[in-house]
Amino acid sequence: MEINTQYFGKISCSEEEFIHFSDGLFGFADLKNYVPLAFQENSDALICLQSLDDSNVSFILMNPFQFFEKYEPGLSHEDKRHLKTEGREDDISYYVISVIHNPMENSTVNLKAPIAVNTKNREARQIILDNPLYRFRHPLRDFIKKGD
Repeated sequence: MEINTQYFGKISCSEEEFIHFSDGLFGFADLKNYVPLAFQENSDALICLQSLDDSNVSFILMNPFQFFEKYEPGLSHEDKRHLKTEGREDDISYYVISVIHNPMENSTVNLKAPIAVNTKNREARQIILDNPLYRFRHPLRDFIKKGD
């Protein structure tokens, strides 16, 4: 299938790559189908989550464990049911929505409401974590080591 994307132009992808959000994303409830596109081959550090329902909508996702090793997301029973995890979280990958600015250190990440993806069945859900340490707009510069 060929799709138009915001950052990669027209590309070919297969249905096996698609991710489905039964509830959509917060603020985008009508857009349910997406394809993740890595900015770097064989890396999930930075991903474009491109809507299949509206080619003008995409999100920049980051793997939170790449910059915040102590990040501890968790799924509620309802989240597990929606993701069809069958009680296992081994097949769940987490990503955080990023707002990229120039310079990069002014960018923010949403640690409060990550995206959880069941890598086996491609079901996804945006969840809200009940941890006061996580915010909706957490400055990325807080995670950049001085001298890097």
